[in-house]
Amino acid sequence: MALTKLSITYLFLSISTVLGHQVHNSGQYPLVVSTWPFVDAVRAAWNAVDKGLSAVDAVVEGCSACEELRCDGTVGPGGSPDENGEITIDALVMDGTTMDVGAVAAMRYVKDGIRAAKLVMEHTGHTLLVGEKASAFAISMGLPGPTNLSSPESMEKWHMWKENHCQPNFWKNVLPVNTCGPYHPKDDSSIVELTGETCSGGNLKSLPWSSSHISHHNHDTISMAVIDKMGHIAVGTSTNGATFKIPGRVGDGPIPGSSAYADDEVGACGATGDGDVMMRFLPCYQVVESMRLGMEPKVAAEDAISRIARKYPDFTGAIFAVDKNGLHAGACHGWTFQYSVRSPGMEDVKVFTVLP
Repeated sequence: MALTKLSITYLFLSISTVLGHQVHNSGQYPLVVSTWPFVDAVRAAWNAVDKGLSAVDAVVEGCSACEELRCDGTVGPGGSPDENGEITIDALVMDGTTMDVGAVAAMRYVKDGIRAAKLVMEHTGHTLLVGEKASAFAISMGLPGPTNLSSPESMEKWHMWKENHCQPNFWKNVLPVNTCGPYHPKDDSSIVELTGETCSGGNLKSLPWSSSHISHHNHDTISMAVIDKMGHIAVGTSTNGATFKIPGRVGDGPIPGSSAYADDEVGACGATGDGDVMMRFLPCYQVVESMRLGMEPKVAAEDAISRIARKYPDFTGAIFAVDKNGLHAGACHGWTFQYSVRSPGMEDVKVFTVLP
């Protein structure tokens, strides 16, 4: 019976794309796991960690590669504009050995999100810096800037959205003065003063909110975990956030325990999806703590996703979980999820597919 189980394990390892909530043993260190088929980003992290770099440095190299490549248009500059047509960056890095975290949120004018996050971790006693002050800090520490983070593609996307009366958007229970705002609560009497209309007449219409426009291609994050040759674990994230978000919005990307979490004693987790919903549950913190209590990665990931789905059955999101021994699995809800892995037993990055 033992030989049969061993044979099955090797059979799983030989398959590059696996459907369903399978569990995969990646073998010895080092190990790189990332959300989505961001193969080049995983290769960059692998090249770094395989040469002996630390887990933290490898995570930074991997996420930085994704920022430079503008993965799916949702990572790095030039991708997802907010309502004003501007692009801002959220990023995080966490050291699973020390539990130190550095993060930036709504950062303007600086394209290197993950490197800025590492600078926060290394050179401050803080965890999170935001907005223009985060930008000023990053530039003062030597990162390039100020830089226009827009691109021709992002500006074209924004202009088309404006022509479509600024739909879809993230407002709810509001009345617009015109098709693109400004917006006021439905019971705000100032809307009558501004327009001369009442809620029962004219062109005023309450705007319903829907998450149906959230998808892999407009609401995405790279979340990466690395176990280095010493067995130390780190995680990192980077994203330019939700397309057409309300200016000032920060998602789950820079929130420890939400988009990512790591602990050398246990393992790591990475998440992607509707960050506004997922951050309310800190799913990656839950996954790591569930594994600490003895859950396998597969069960821990599915449990975290199911807890969110019970409260928000229409949400879209996914998680990968990896324990300190390199056992990894994924779970998702509302879409088909893929995550990428590289370990010593692989000739190149493998992409695993998880069905909802």
